[in-house]
Amino acid sequence: MSDFNSDFWSWYIGIISVLSIAACFWLIRWVSAGAKLKQTTSEDTGHVWDGDLRELNNPLPRWWLGMFYITLVFSIGYLLLYPGLGTFKGYLNWTSTGEYEAEMKVADAEFGALFKQFQAQDIATLSKNPKALKMGERLFASHCATCHGSDARGARGFPNLRDDDWLWGGEPANIEHSILDGRIAVMPAWGIPLGGEAGVSDVTDYVLSLSGREHDAEAATRGQAKFNMFCIGCHGVDGKGNVALGAANLTDKSWLYGASRLRISQTIDKGRQGQMPAHRDFLGEAKVHLLAAYIYSFSNTK
Repeated sequence: MSDFNSDFWSWYIGIISVLSIAACFWLIRWVSAGAKLKQTTSEDTGHVWDGDLRELNNPLPRWWLGMFYITLVFSIGYLLLYPGLGTFKGYLNWTSTGEYEAEMKVADAEFGALFKQFQAQDIATLSKNPKALKMGERLFASHCATCHGSDARGARGFPNLRDDDWLWGGEPANIEHSILDGRIAVMPAWGIPLGGEAGVSDVTDYVLSLSGREHDAEAATRGQAKFNMFCIGCHGVDGKGNVALGAANLTDKSWLYGASRLRISQTIDKGRQGQMPAHRDFLGEAKVHLLAAYIYSFSNTK
């Protein structure tokens, strides 16, 4: 149960839940009030279709009413034992986090040794071990494919892990660090410092020129002066980036957010923010070690 900003919402949810159960009890009693469960004749509601098809009002059988009451009693017991009434945790003090941690402890006790047997080996060696790669593949499918794709070729905003372009470095230690502790990448918005649309357009032309793409040479010359003023601190004088900062290489053909002129200008104008979540606490070092070896194997097949 998430923490509420005030006690109002906790009371609101609790009261609504209790009143709903009470209202259901009252509704069942009201509907069944006065019904003669043993009567042999049925009350005619007066509704007639097709000349002789009449709607009758038969009382509910006892077993049917009993099922309704059992359901309501069960709901009361559930709300007393488990969280459901605002911030009330229930007498069993159950949480989804606790349930998950208990399941993970059982899994680690049973399978932990399988992962740890590879932890002492370096990633480069593991990247050539078929058994280790098979285990890494399953870890990738479970925890990484959602963002990077089942084939690890990424998508817009999510890096392709099968090429040689690495924002934070493609060495084994860099890859493992990215998975263990995550990465936070920030490309500031430069629209205003560059003087608006005209300045963004000039820098866009210069960035296009760095990778040998079609551009306006005159605009690129103007853009280079602005690039040298605002951009070289991260991307370097030659535009080849900086893995220590996660700054992209602007001279190659790899573009994380798209290579069109529009996408590049949007990146310069509005900036970008990306985050790779940390998996140290979630997966543990042994599993991450195998996962790093599997990812390293994509671009290091020799």
